[in-house]
Amino acid sequence: MAGQGTPATALLTRRKIAFTTHPYDVSPDAPNYGALVADALGVPPGQVFKSLVTEVDGGLTVAVVPVTGELDLKALAAAVGGKRAALADRVTAERATGYVRGGISPLGQRRRLPTVVDASASAFPAVYVSAGRRGLQLRLAPADLVALTGAVTAPIAAG
Repeated sequence: MAGQGTPATALLTRRKIAFTTHPYDVSPDAPNYGALVADALGVPPGQVFKSLVTEVDGGLTVAVVPVTGELDLKALAAAVGGKRAALADRVTAERATGYVRGGISPLGQRRRLPTVVDASASAFPAVYVSAGRRGLQLRLAPADLVALTGAVTAPIAAG
């Protein structure tokens, strides 16, 4: 893991949570980026999740959804007891999490934000999320992801 340390991997190590890191080489501007990452990792696309920073009723919330689907903003708002949700702008997301777009991890953020993990994650023994840097994913049990982020799980993916 030399040279692959991030706040996310440091948190997992500190908490003694089992995980593995998986580098990949996909242009962040490529169309179907998530599907290409899954292909590069050799795993089903539904097992790879993206972290989206959103604003729900004026407060920031992280939504963790499969890379193959879209975020259902109404379902996200309902999952956290809100009325209205929208994607946060890139600068706000980067400032709040301490990560850059394309490398935002749900773990080890600058400040811990409320998090919702799509319910489909529980169908897998392990899921892949950003390790906190473009080109690096980490694999961990969905229950560990939920526990470390303090997330609620709900069906928030559309499509």
